[in-house]
Amino acid sequence: HPLFALRAGDRRVRRYERQGKVVEVKPGSDGLATIHDKDIWIYCISQLVHGLNRDRDDVSRKVRFTAYDFLIATQRAVSGRDYLRFADALGRLSGTRIETNIETDGQRERAGFGLIEGWRVVEKGQNGQMVAVEVTLPEWLYRSVLAGDVLTLDADYFRLRKPLDRRLYEIARKHCGTQASWKIKLANLHEKSGSTAS
Repeated sequence: HPLFALRAGDRRVRRYERQGKVVEVKPGSDGLATIHDKDIWIYCISQLVHGLNRDRDDVSRKVRFTAYDFLIATQRAVSGRDYLRFADALGRLSGTRIETNIETDGQRERAGFGLIEGWRVVEKGQNGQMVAVEVTLPEWLYRSVLAGDVLTLDADYFRLRKPLDRRLYEIARKHCGTQASWKIKLANLHEKSGSTAS
């Protein structure tokens, strides 16, 4: 389901229901988190997977990293404006609320949570700019990572600037896998994309 908005400022409440599974996405005061905000999720997940693959014993839901490393890894510029956008994205991720009964790692529960549980700046530079941040992921996302229920993305994903292009890539990546082909009805693809266009 499209948890992330394709355009900034989207304040629609979204409800998806299929085969007894319900997902409601509710915006915070700054609107829904966008698909570009999702890069923080992707970066945090990649850090967790990297730690798990190296058998590190300090892997947890709290992921600490530098804003600079995030900006470089996701192919963004590193101006003061980009650091401000990064801070805004953290706010939208923590403000966007999800209510669902979807099962992760064998556990099914009705729960409400933010796309991230919280974040904090743990180190500032001389000019007051955030240097290091700590993001706490929601429990269900962390369980998904531990269970190996996440897919890899090509690094060129971050070069896709148009939100719909990113969403279509994600859908194709999830459903195609190693299959030779995959079919979907246009109405279903439209719903999965989260697009408001006709």
